[in-house]
Amino acid sequence: MLSYIARRLIAMPFLLLGVITVAFLLTHFTTADPLTSIIGERQMNNPAVVAAARERWGLDRSLPEQYVVYLKNLLSGDFGTSFRTRQPVAQDLLVRLPATLELVIAAMIIGTLFGIALGVIAARFQNRAPDNLARLVALFGSSIPVFWLGLVVLFIFSVQLGWLPGPGRIDSRMPAPPFVTGFYTIDTLLDGNWAAFRSVLAQMILPACVLGWTVTGIVSRMVRASMLDVLSQEYILAARAKGAGELRILLHHALRNAMLPTLTILGFSFAYLITGAILTETIFAWPGIGSYAVAAARGLDHPAIIGVTIVGGMAFLISNLVTDITYALVDPRVKIGARAAQ
Repeated sequence: MLSYIARRLIAMPFLLLGVITVAFLLTHFTTADPLTSIIGERQMNNPAVVAAARERWGLDRSLPEQYVVYLKNLLSGDFGTSFRTRQPVAQDLLVRLPATLELVIAAMIIGTLFGIALGVIAARFQNRAPDNLARLVALFGSSIPVFWLGLVVLFIFSVQLGWLPGPGRIDSRMPAPPFVTGFYTIDTLLDGNWAAFRSVLAQMILPACVLGWTVTGIVSRMVRASMLDVLSQEYILAARAKGAGELRILLHHALRNAMLPTLTILGFSFAYLITGAILTETIFAWPGIGSYAVAAARGLDHPAIIGVTIVGGMAFLISNLVTDITYALVDPRVKIGARAAQ
């Protein structure tokens, strides 16, 4: 196991270098000139201003030179300076990443719990009304566009019914909590501001449910398929023959083994939501990585775009590694296979 983890850790920097290279080349091969967002369209006709800006931001160098300089700066933790905010990209990402992680964690909790529940119910009542309803929910979860669902739930629950607040991370009448972790749920508790804590939870419900809806659909289908396979195994028949209760069989015997294939889906979903929360964060005015990426793309902010891509690549690599390690710890057959391969 240790040698397996070591090999994965050694390969991660090379995989990340590939992601960085592709992102760097794609941003520099675009036909649009980033100077338009730096100095404005009116100043583009002024050669002196254009030349000074190119020298200031290193755009007067050749592409290989820019690439080498960027990698050298990256090794020291310098992601460059944003064309749009004029702040270090690393600082912008550190401020916004906790907001995205907080939303993604809430969405994963909601999506996983509902997905497992729907999958178990669907497998227990195969080809009956509960199964058909659960599969319908899963189909909607994986096919309904996020931007449409976000607008619909905002209109119904915030505008029409007034049950939940609208866009934003905290009530606009409340100040943001003192920055400690960047997670508003934690920072409001550390500050002892219970009213702000309740406001943060209320603001998070709609975007977390919208973002977790996709996870619900994927997890429920995976759990259903795995449960149907497990429930046909001989040890399940033996447990029923011994008089074990149906609830105990479903949750204790079947679900524990059916969750093994689902671990891979959960790890992938977590990494996907970090970079895939763009539409949700835009609709709900959530100040996270997604909204930052949208603003960077609109402003041709190359350093910010590459920075977001690096964060997304690291999220996928780390999530896959953690998922594989967890899978090996939970399923002894993986350990046996790894030893046999060695």
